[in-house]
Amino acid sequence: MTMRTQPPFRADHVGSILRTAPLKEARAKREKGEITAAQLKEVEDREIEKIISKQEEIGLKLATDGEFRRAWWHFDFFGMLDGVELREVTSGIQFQGVQTKAQAPHVVGKLGFSSHPMLEHFRFLKAHTKVVPKMTIPSPNVLHFRVGSVNKAIYPDRASLFDGLAQAYGQAVMAFYDAGCRYLQFDDTAWAYLCSKEEIEKAKQRGTEIDGLREAYADMINQSLKNKPADMVVTTHICRGNFRSTWITSGGYEPVAEALFQKCDFDGYFLEYDSDRAGGFEPLRFVPKGKKQIVVGVITSKSGTLERKDDIKRRIAEAAKYVAHDQLCLSPQCGFASTEEGNVLAEDEQWAKLRMVVEVADEVWG
Repeated sequence: MTMRTQPPFRADHVGSILRTAPLKEARAKREKGEITAAQLKEVEDREIEKIISKQEEIGLKLATDGEFRRAWWHFDFFGMLDGVELREVTSGIQFQGVQTKAQAPHVVGKLGFSSHPMLEHFRFLKAHTKVVPKMTIPSPNVLHFRVGSVNKAIYPDRASLFDGLAQAYGQAVMAFYDAGCRYLQFDDTAWAYLCSKEEIEKAKQRGTEIDGLREAYADMINQSLKNKPADMVVTTHICRGNFRSTWITSGGYEPVAEALFQKCDFDGYFLEYDSDRAGGFEPLRFVPKGKKQIVVGVITSKSGTLERKDDIKRRIAEAAKYVAHDQLCLSPQCGFASTEEGNVLAEDEQWAKLRMVVEVADEVWG
């Protein structure tokens, strides 16, 4: 067993990091009009530099910007795409006992990625880290699953919408590559929703066409990645919901495992395995032998309680019954702040978890 020199790394993380106090204060002031956008950016720059240094200091081989310039892990990105508007809606996304802010993306024009501000976010990250800069963006599947409305004059059916999304994401992949990105991640809740009968029923009630959706998603992903250069790694993170340490969906990966692992052209998969809601490791039997990496999220980002190293190693060994040990990596199950509100744990607890990821990976694969 060896440590990896290419992403995903044996010790990795999903991407988002708890917003620091100076950043929260600056964002609050900006919302009240007390500081300018340029002044907010100065604070963002400074705080991002700090967390980049922290990631390097604890021994990670990658660094993200913690999604510090975003309010949402997904809607900020969607709202900056050509042809998409974020609009206020009657209710937010329902988690266990709490709702998010009430917004939803609407497809109002031709989709595209012509001048997206997050390219500049990536360039700043790349310019300020000595390790591999990792960029996280929401999957095109998520826009489809959460879309409020679609301009039927442009995209009259699901197939045409998926073609438009694939074209826009193909542009995004190449734009990030041209900016120097070699490690890109598609964050995705839609696959997890397809593992839940309850969420499938909710989607049907919203008017979502479910028949053939797994295969259609896989095809859209592959169309998005078809021109990806060979030296660019694209992974995905499958999430069951992460807002203020709450969750949305339950269900093991079995219903989507074959389509997800065998039909999608991802290089790696970040999978949530921090609770019984994720089921067992048996669906990993669908992972093809070879280069694809499975990043097992057996460390939770939802609480500050530090797991025992022996328990983590035991679970890695359990996963290795179904996929080769050399195709496994380790990370927390999700980010620490999928929205700017963040999960219910302290910053020092967050860094302790990430440090332990590095230590355990070194002991298991080093």
